[in-house]
Amino acid sequence: MKIRVGQGYDVHRLEEGRPFWLGGIQIPSTFGPVGHSDADVVCHVLCDALLGAANMRNIGYHFSDKDPRWKGVDSKLLLAEVLRMVRGAGYEISNVDVTVVLQEPKLNPHIPAMKTCLAGVMNLPEDDISIKATTSEHIGFVGRGEGIAAHCVALIYR
Repeated sequence: MKIRVGQGYDVHRLEEGRPFWLGGIQIPSTFGPVGHSDADVVCHVLCDALLGAANMRNIGYHFSDKDPRWKGVDSKLLLAEVLRMVRGAGYEISNVDVTVVLQEPKLNPHIPAMKTCLAGVMNLPEDDISIKATTSEHIGFVGRGEGIAAHCVALIYR
């Protein structure tokens, strides 16, 4: 059995009046992330970690922010395409572990819904999808409420 690990990292600026998509669901908030797509950092780090594990470059390589096809796209569609690519190369996903860094709003109440949504998109048991949230203790761009960051590790096998 071939086992591989990949890591993903993403950040987006936050802005008033934007919808807040995270982990495939909309989070109630007066502000949200800015990006070429819907700026869902959880879906983006999942894509990067899975692509990295399969040695298939990164999300920007496959879904360029210069390409109008991806303008405003639902990031769950990007994740589904990445999964098609990774599984098409003969890999299966063992598990993923995501950490979201955001000062506010508090994400813990939304994590179960994110896991349910992503389990459907990824065709994985919820138990194989870990999502955690933390703050940056009011330090840096996240702590000042200027942005959101996320990290992910994915384990795949063939």
